[in-house]
Amino acid sequence: MSIYVKIIPLILIGVLLNASAQICMKKAVGTAGMEWSIPALFKLFTHPWMIACMGCYALSILLWAWTIKQVPLTFAFPFSALGFICVALMAKLLLGEAIPKMRWAAYAVIILGVCLQAFTGETKTDASAPIATDDAGD
Repeated sequence: MSIYVKIIPLILIGVLLNASAQICMKKAVGTAGMEWSIPALFKLFTHPWMIACMGCYALSILLWAWTIKQVPLTFAFPFSALGFICVALMAKLLLGEAIPKMRWAAYAVIILGVCLQAFTGETKTDASAPIATDDAGD
């Protein structure tokens, strides 16, 4: 099985973690508030929802770093567009936000674009080009 096929679930988990961070941040600023003072920012950044937000972001960054070491960035990065759909679905289900019909059409276009790029297969350049590393300083 191709590394491209194997890596897609991990990319999707990263997208879900990133979308979850957005929902947690929305909950945090909704409960703790958002003001530009040291005490208010301390209250916000120590709020459980914000801590969950930062945890989701941290995990998504670690997963993303590992992912882009395995496959070209030009393959992996377009999947991040799926975050728009994940956030929309989570916001609708968990926050009760309304989503207009035209926005759903836009999300369908995003999904189509991601699928087209994901299933185009690897190019000769992708398969043979080594992933660049910075070993010169070691």
